[in-house]
Amino acid sequence: MLVTEIQQAGAARERGADEASEKMAPVDTSGDTASGEQTEPHSGRRRLAMWWLSHSPDRTALLIWFFWQVASYIYLILAAPGRTEDAILDRFNRYDSYNFMDIAKYGYDGRPDDPDAPRLVAFFPGLPLLLRSLHLVIPDLRLALVLISLVASAVVAVALSRLSESYREGSGPWAVLAFLLSPFAVFLLAGYTEALFLALAIPAWLLARRGRWEAAAVCAAFASSIRITGLFLAFGLLVQFLVSRDGLRAPRGWRNAPWLVLPGVPVLAYMIYLWHRTGDLMAWKAAEAQYWGRYPVAPWNVFIDTWHRSLNEPVLATSYREEILSALVLVLLIIARLVRRNWPDVAYLAPQAVALLAMSSFYMSVGRASLLWWPLYISVGVVGSRRPWVMMAYLAVAAPVWAINVGNFTTGAWIG
Repeated sequence: MLVTEIQQAGAARERGADEASEKMAPVDTSGDTASGEQTEPHSGRRRLAMWWLSHSPDRTALLIWFFWQVASYIYLILAAPGRTEDAILDRFNRYDSYNFMDIAKYGYDGRPDDPDAPRLVAFFPGLPLLLRSLHLVIPDLRLALVLISLVASAVVAVALSRLSESYREGSGPWAVLAFLLSPFAVFLLAGYTEALFLALAIPAWLLARRGRWEAAAVCAAFASSIRITGLFLAFGLLVQFLVSRDGLRAPRGWRNAPWLVLPGVPVLAYMIYLWHRTGDLMAWKAAEAQYWGRYPVAPWNVFIDTWHRSLNEPVLATSYREEILSALVLVLLIIARLVRRNWPDVAYLAPQAVALLAMSSFYMSVGRASLLWWPLYISVGVVGSRRPWVMMAYLAVAAPVWAINVGNFTTGAWIG
């Protein structure tokens, strides 16, 4: 109770400072200068710095992100002896990372000596295009990928904190802590799409909650150029537009409706490109089916196959069981959102459940996809801000698995 009172008192002081700042805004002042006087050259940057320093949730989110980075590198170093001698950059660039680098360097034709180059069309062009642009100033593509994830994960930390704060004041840092210590958070460090996608998707969701539909649609469009999940994001934004007071029900709200088509444009453009290239609009889906076994299967058969794999493949047993648990969490999360009638969250999460649990021969990358379920981490953050013991219980389970997965992934083990 004492901690809660202190937090509430601190929040009250910050609100008071913000209100005082707003009251003073009409006065033509800058720092200590009087109205009408010449402003100092660096006054704008000083005001920006003071605003950021006074915005406690942002500062706390970035501090959590920074120390999470430190902890991740500590585990990376401690896990290496006897398991890997790879360079640091290679430890964070595994598996799909090399597919993105191949596309950035050679295009979708792939390396000349790669017999399986047709698989590359399964990867959307957003990240490879960014990587190719950075290659002009960063010769090492491995470094460019790691830097993309580094910057994007910082953006995600701040955006997630602000989104959580929009649900309950004081919950932002808790949500960020739950997110960064989630079992599969190592992929936010790796050369994968999760960090970059979330750096666009979460701001899109937050902008939509604030009624800024044009900006939300632009962010979602960039997100959909990175992975197909961008279409699920667009569907969630559409439902949010239909039920929100700042959406269709707002005065002349219908004028914003055409913006919600924008996230589909990058996907359509890529499909047209594939049609010209291969004669198949859905060549990316055909590649997933051929190379990764992603095709429609009855959900119960997917579960049974994954369970049998967990029993018959000892090396990957833990990974398969993590996938099963992640699938269970997704189903429970959707049920909880249905009970609360949170239709935008359901619209975003339900298509993911179909894609992950019924469009693959076994559970594959479900755990990694859990990073995209920000309603889960906001729920943990909101509840944790009210009942700290819930957060402690969550961290007692999630943090050790996170540490183990950091060690496993960076030493070359498959974790999802």
